[in-house]
Amino acid sequence: MLCGHGSRAPSAIAEFEKLAIKLRREFDQWPVEYGYLEFANPVIRAGLDSLRQQGCKRILAVPGMLFAAMHAKNDIPSVLNAYAAEHKIQIDYGRELGIDPRMINAAADRISAAEEEANSTHGQIAREETCLVVIGRGASDPDANANVTKTARFLWEGLGFGWCETGYSGVTFPLVEPCLEHAARLGYRRLILFPYFLFSGILIDRIYGFTDQVAARHPEIEFVKASYLGDHPDVIACFADRVHEITTGNTAMNCSMCKYRTQIVGFEGEVGLVQESHHHHVEGQGAGAPGSRVDDCKLCDGFCTGLCRLEAQHHHHHGHGHHHHPAYPHALHRHGPESVRRTPRGRQ
Repeated sequence: MLCGHGSRAPSAIAEFEKLAIKLRREFDQWPVEYGYLEFANPVIRAGLDSLRQQGCKRILAVPGMLFAAMHAKNDIPSVLNAYAAEHKIQIDYGRELGIDPRMINAAADRISAAEEEANSTHGQIAREETCLVVIGRGASDPDANANVTKTARFLWEGLGFGWCETGYSGVTFPLVEPCLEHAARLGYRRLILFPYFLFSGILIDRIYGFTDQVAARHPEIEFVKASYLGDHPDVIACFADRVHEITTGNTAMNCSMCKYRTQIVGFEGEVGLVQESHHHHVEGQGAGAPGSRVDDCKLCDGFCTGLCRLEAQHHHHHGHGHHHHPAYPHALHRHGPESVRRTPRGRQ
């Protein structure tokens, strides 16, 4: 069972389905299904229903995610545990893709391909004259955010670029635009933007859009946009390994830096929080036209994701932080997103 977050972007859903199909080929001896927490169908419970109806007595579930933050640590396990208890079925949960040599290789291939195309089109620029900018999703979990930075360091040192900066698309800081603006002032001839994401979607479009905006302000620098990971063969192999790990019992996440189990500076109040999902009331539901511009919207920075419509319907504002989990401690950071700032109602 491949468990994803879900997206309103048809391209992202199609790519996730493509990944599931490739995993079916890897495990042709077993039925393989997939599902999403929100914004798309089938939901995770529907995928589990299908496996149970096919006669499965044990289900191996893996999170379709790069790093372990709230979705992988809380939301998905909560759905799986509730389903297992309800239907008296065994569900074993695997770990996220995480820091893995194959994931680093896949990322390096995407960056190198973009660099080679730029060299052939615009002329050769040495790597020591190039700044790499790695953009991660961003989470309210410092462990997941740190893994993006660690991945960036592997790529920086492994490929030999002159400099590297790390930014995030939301929730934490620095966001894409201030990160790129900072990198553009470092004096490098070329800047390669790499989104460390599995799939396309609204966030990828936003990242590339901010890249174009900063590039327009710095015509003296060549800006190159690398592709996200997608269904790179090493990504597929890493997913397959996460499934095999479940069968051998080697599925433990690294809990030494988990804010739910260890007192991490700034997040001390989240130790021991109840494991629960915040997505059950929006499973399978999307809204609006993703990617449309709403210039007077103060919450989405002028780029509509349809989240405010979901808030009106469900009192659930996933992108703007209206869960009942603890407040993000750096909600007022100057380079952080509006999505975690305090609202007039005093909520996060």
